[in-house]
Parts: sequence; structure tokens; C-alpha cells
Amino acid sequence: MIVATTENIAGYRVRETLGECFGVVVRSRGIGFNMLAGLRSIFGGEIPEYTQLIETARQHAIDRLKQAAQDMGGNAVIMMRFDSSEMAQMMSEIVAYGTAVYIEPLIQEA
Repeated sequence: MIVATTENIAGYRVRETLGECFGVVVRSRGIGFNMLAGLRSIFGGEIPEYTQLIETARQHAIDRLKQAAQDMGGNAVIMMRFDSSEMAQMMSEIVAYGTAVYIEPLIQEA
């Protein structure tokens, strides 16, 4: 499964556009997690716990996006994007979305 942020994929052509597809993940940050991160934020700089949480959530969203595209009969997703939001100051929502397509290699002319 190819996932691209571009409209075209080099060496391939879109044979069929299947429609929009999504991969959604909502992650909760526990009270202990928030307290630790709050203490780290006092001193400034990166908060590695949040970085890891978001990185893991993004990967899960991409995995779900790929599965959704495959369920639609696709073998690629083009124009992939992320969106995120916070809910109730305790949860993060990550959405990966794009267009599910069926692609095929371009035929090389001799």
C-alpha cells in the first residue's frame, strides 16, 4: 500500500478513484501522565512523553487509513493529510485522511 501526500505517484497512473478514506485514533492521557508532563513543562523544552504519544497515534491512524483504503478495493492513498484536535483537555484525536485509489504501473514504451 502506497501512501503519498501528493496527487500523483511517480511511475504509476490512477486507474480508479474510490473515494475519501479516514483513519481515526483517540488517545487518552492519564492523570499521572499529565502530572509528569506538567512538571517537565515548568522547565521548558520537549516533553518526550507527549512526542511519543503523538507519534504512536499518528502511526495507528495511518495503519487504519491503509486498512480503510484496502477495504474499499484500493492499493494506494493519495493526498494524505493529518488533522488533530484535543478533547476535554485529556484526549487527543488524530485523523489521517486522503483519497483511496487503485493504481497501476505506467507501461514503458520501447
